[in-house]
Amino acid sequence: MHSLERIDRYRLERRLGGGAFGTVWLAHDDALEAPVAVKVLAENWAHRLDVRERFLSEARLLRRAGSSRVVQVYDIGELPDGRPYFVMEYADGGTLADRLTDGPLPVAEALRLTASAARAAAALHEAGIVHRDIKPSNVLLRTAPDGSIRLLLADLGLAKSLAQASGLTMAAGSAGYAPPEQTEPGTGIDARADVYSLGALGYHLLTGTVPAPPGKVRPPDRLRPDLPSEVRRALLRAMEPDRERRWPTADVFADALDRLADDPGRPTGTSPARDPGRTRRRHGTALLALAAAAVAGGAALTTIVLLGRTAAGDVTVQDTTGRIEAAVPAAWARQLRDAGWDPKALGLPTGQEPALAVADDLSHWQDLGTEVNGAFIGLSEHGDLAARVRALAHNGCRYEGSRDYHGAAWQGRIRTWNDCDGGEGSVTEAALTPADGTGATRVYVQLRQVGGSDRTDRILDSVRVTG
Repeated sequence: MHSLERIDRYRLERRLGGGAFGTVWLAHDDALEAPVAVKVLAENWAHRLDVRERFLSEARLLRRAGSSRVVQVYDIGELPDGRPYFVMEYADGGTLADRLTDGPLPVAEALRLTASAARAAAALHEAGIVHRDIKPSNVLLRTAPDGSIRLLLADLGLAKSLAQASGLTMAAGSAGYAPPEQTEPGTGIDARADVYSLGALGYHLLTGTVPAPPGKVRPPDRLRPDLPSEVRRALLRAMEPDRERRWPTADVFADALDRLADDPGRPTGTSPARDPGRTRRRHGTALLALAAAAVAGGAALTTIVLLGRTAAGDVTVQDTTGRIEAAVPAAWARQLRDAGWDPKALGLPTGQEPALAVADDLSHWQDLGTEVNGAFIGLSEHGDLAARVRALAHNGCRYEGSRDYHGAAWQGRIRTWNDCDGGEGSVTEAALTPADGTGATRVYVQLRQVGGSDRTDRILDSVRVTG
């Protein structure tokens, strides 16, 4: 092994750690006069082209994430012997594994740290990446200029694009943190694999113990008797062996953890009394999150193909099957997810049905306190959709009542909520059936609107379903 003292302009100071494929060094950037971390491919893998490509892929995925919640890559290069390296921001606060050396963390601290890790994972998912190896040693802490601590996800050595992950055939991940679909070759994974790992991360922070394999996890309150039952339920839901029963997205799990950090005994589906002087936090109801996540969970944003403009200036969008079309204001048509949904999110019989979500900002769809304009439209051919919509409630919102809708193609009941978490927007839910009373197809519509005239009827009038 050759001794390294300098890599290009980076002066190596000490070894920070390493794994099977590479070593990470603390170095000093002499040009910028700042500490950095440099990861170098191990010598014994230098001639393996597949390992080299995997090493470089990690750097590309970190760069692609482009989030302040994920370790940033500054530079990439090659040593004289041909080994690649890349330069990253240095996290001076160590890892969450370091925090665990003295035992379990206080409940509120563990919940907030896990929530931060979940939001970092959500940033990866938004970029179309699944991490596949979230655990304490891969969660870093960095001191910000104001003295606060910033949490960063690192080590994307096992990460894959969500498009690739859906067809993965090789087992991967760390024992205790990997969900069953990730350890059983050939099943394929989606973003919910990281939700399981995040649940395991929170479990470890709260109990000081790595969880048992999926399906054999001991309830965390048996290891920590003072743990509130709501915290136990939140963690075990994240670690459900059946991914359909987990929190639908990392963001939704983070919301639940944040609420529990404020009040560990409060059920995650309820809201605390509002404090006018308190900064508004992300808050969404379970159903709104589920409806959006059914589309967002395993599909990245797609390019919107505009099928035409209406006389009112709206644009027409379509789902990937071509069965659903609808017209929305042009300003709404910035982002689209069109890969379908599972009506189980509403308590209906499970299945894969056509659906689309279109909005000016889908990343904040689940946060009712933000200003988002958009529509979710999904088909369901089984179960009583109208009854499920009548049962909906959005905690933290003011219910405005319901009204009948009768259009040329559809009819149904429309229900509306306003002032969600003090925001200015509205949430509208509708269950539509064919106006002529024929056919088994039912349409679930969820709208988010901010300001201006109400576009509900105009959008419902535009919905077309074929086949």
